[in-house]
Amino acid sequence: QLDEAWGAPAAVLPAVEPSTSTCPLKVIVLLENASLESVKVGKAGMYQLLNSDDHVGLLKKLGRDPSEVRPDITHQCLLTLLDSPLNKSGRLQVYIRTAKNVLIEIHPDTRIPRTLKRFSGLMVELLQKLKIRSTNSSHPLLKVIRNPITSHLPVGCRKIVCTYNCETLTKMSEHSRKTAAQVWKQVGVGSETHKTSRGIPAVLYVVGAMAHGKVEEEWAEEYVAISEFPLSASTVCHRITSAYEDLFGIV
Repeated sequence: QLDEAWGAPAAVLPAVEPSTSTCPLKVIVLLENASLESVKVGKAGMYQLLNSDDHVGLLKKLGRDPSEVRPDITHQCLLTLLDSPLNKSGRLQVYIRTAKNVLIEIHPDTRIPRTLKRFSGLMVELLQKLKIRSTNSSHPLLKVIRNPITSHLPVGCRKIVCTYNCETLTKMSEHSRKTAAQVWKQVGVGSETHKTSRGIPAVLYVVGAMAHGKVEEEWAEEYVAISEFPLSASTVCHRITSAYEDLFGIV
């Protein structure tokens, strides 16, 4: 069976060394429908990140389903993504879009707090100030940016939604090779014009940062399931980064 993008057996598609500048590709992950919402609580009127553990009474009063208020899912995903060798090699960009339609850009150098409590405090500060800067630099590590996400993507970026509720089941390792081949062919592998007007070629994966439900995007070009079993959002993120690390030869 021939791979349509290369005209060669898919099994022999070449891996690319991370130092190879003639075949650039950036992986972008959008954590969609993330539960990041600040609320004022207590007599002092302090703001906290709404969650299903600490605000049971408030959620009941508001008629909210506790299973839909899970900031820990976003926290787990960010730890997985930003700790990955793919991110440390400069090949990953992460965005978050909250359930309230707030779009957040995460700088690759950001070190996410290890505990949920500290992470929650950071997110509350971000939602209030719209920007978090490094103590050693004026460059923002996290910032709220304008919607839509498509305005921040390179021209020709392939847009893929990861979901369990679809008929297209694929191994992530095979999907990464096929997708990279399609993108590289489109821009011309090894050409001097491989950069687009908004950076190097890229592929976007949308991962639902919620406990249940299906992500649907009107601009998506492909919906894929990467396992025959339901996976946590963090596990999906790990599979994406691992597949592209293998493809690029990142150890």
